Amino acid sequence: MENKDNFSSETPLQDPKKNEFSQVGGIWVSVKAFVSELLDIRHDTDRESTLEAIKKDISFKGHNAWILIFSIFVASIGLNVSSTAVVIGAMLISPLMGPIVGVGLSVAINDVETLKKSFINLGVMVFLSVLTAYIYFLISPITEETPELIARTYPTILDVLVAIFGGLALIVAKTKRGTIASVIFGVAIATALMPPLCTVGYGLAIGNWAYAGGAIYLFSINAVFIALTTFVVSKLLNFPLVKYVNSKRRKRTAQIASTIAIIVMIPSIILFVNLLQKQFFETSAKEFLTEVVRYTGTEKIKTALDYNKNEIEVYLIGAPVPEETIQTWKEQLKDVKALNESTLIVHQGSGANGDMALLSTQVRTGILEDLYVKNQEVIENKDSKISLLENELLKYKQGDFSFKEISEEVKVNYSNISNLSFANMISTNFSKIDTIPTFNITWKQNINSRIKNAEAEKIQKWLTLRLKLDTLAVKSLN
Repeated sequence: MENKDNFSSETPLQDPKKNEFSQVGGIWVSVKAFVSELLDIRHDTDRESTLEAIKKDISFKGHNAWILIFSIFVASIGLNVSSTAVVIGAMLISPLMGPIVGVGLSVAINDVETLKKSFINLGVMVFLSVLTAYIYFLISPITEETPELIARTYPTILDVLVAIFGGLALIVAKTKRGTIASVIFGVAIATALMPPLCTVGYGLAIGNWAYAGGAIYLFSINAVFIALTTFVVSKLLNFPLVKYVNSKRRKRTAQIASTIAIIVMIPSIILFVNLLQKQFFETSAKEFLTEVVRYTGTEKIKTALDYNKNEIEVYLIGAPVPEETIQTWKEQLKDVKALNESTLIVHQGSGANGDMALLSTQVRTGILEDLYVKNQEVIENKDSKISLLENELLKYKQGDFSFKEISEEVKVNYSNISNLSFANMISTNFSKIDTIPTFNITWKQNINSRIKNAEAEKIQKWLTLRLKLDTLAVKSLN
């Protein structure tokens, strides 16, 4: 009886696996709670103040108009002289960001009035910016293409990514209680809305429509993705929709806002995918040309990548590459996923095909220009080194002395001299050429030859010791 009581009072055994799963579940819940608390921005979002601040920044008149004009002038000057610091300064004072954020927010909250106001102000800002830049570059005496200008003539996948993440940082900073000004300034610099508009003005001023079109394309990319990210974050943070008394009007407004959002999103997504594919194509093509297209005794002098035509052109010079090798390269090209539909075109500088002779004038000119520029740089570097060495050699040969000091000492110590001159005399015995530092002395009248010779010999010994020269000549001219 006693044994039964003891057995029944024992604690039931627990399953070890169940304990293990319980501990893992507890850790996962803790990590999830930590990450949620770390990344959650809803509790610190001030919706009313954000709406008020964004609507206030949309307005474009008075001070904002003049600030925009002056900042456009500053940016245009910076682009004109290729000064990054000046361009950054202009972006910091530009009010261009306000209407773009207003577009995204108004679509998210179905606010048609704010949407109209944002579009009108954005259109006026863009027109005024392009006009100001156009006037500046029209009257500017400097019309050369600078790296800062060229960089704003066509968007890349990096520009799209900067616009996306910059726009996210901007709207998140604006929704926080106590707006983070440094973030807003940083986004203004990173997304670079103003330089493309200045480049549009530059393109119009010099009549280059490709530059103008590419620059407005870049501006549109930045503006669209900033507005799009504003729309997405505003929806995620549950910004209150604008309420209308008329339910039919509210429904129609919601439909219009949704349509605008879709119209904006679809081209943006297509553009993003196209730019991403182009970037993959160019990166893969460059890697393929570097790692695969190689042949002993042959050098690549130029490459050309055409994403639209799916063509990779390479210009070779040196030992002719056999047709079998080229065919192998083309077969290997098909194994690269991003290049399997591309065509490899190989031009050789010599060989039976005579490809180099068949190249277009533009391509040949480009190749020759590259070679000329490289050779010119090499020649200029050599010339500067030769000039430096000649100057150093001259200093060494003449002892690096001051002729003025020597002449003053001669005047004090030798009263019979009326004129002293110096030159490096080049002489040869027809087996070698030598440069001899030579002092020429003109004596006063009525000085006999014996005194002249004695003093000339004395002067030569003194100057040799004074200037620390191994070879030196002193000559009497009378």
